[in-house]
Amino acid sequence: MTRNQTGDTGYLLEVMMEEKRRFKRIPIEMKLEISSLFKQDNVKLSDISAPIRVSDISKGGIGFTSTNGLPIGYYFNSCIQMGTSDDAKLYCVVKIIRKEELSAGDFSYGCELVGVAPVLSYIFDDLEKNAEE
Repeated sequence: MTRNQTGDTGYLLEVMMEEKRRFKRIPIEMKLEISSLFKQDNVKLSDISAPIRVSDISKGGIGFTSTNGLPIGYYFNSCIQMGTSDDAKLYCVVKIIRKEELSAGDFSYGCELVGVAPVLSYIFDDLEKNAEE
């Protein structure tokens, strides 16, 4: 890895990672519960009861933390409430694509939103606009 002029490789890595993202992350505080996970080959894990704390969201995915160790490559159904209005609910399938163990038994996850209709992008546009204000 190349060092930047100050010798700090962490900053350079962070800049490189941000360039790969297609959508802007929006900080958000939300709590959800995962009750079951599934894979495309009809594998299902039930009765999980995994509370999660969503930390950010974008048109492409969500980031969250949990004390439960969830497997990468699995999906879960989600209803994400992104405002006070009933039309600000986003029903979607979420795929776990990244997992990182944190201190104190917590895990950080990166997930992809699967099957979200492009017409619903206005929800994210409004959320992004409100986050900037």
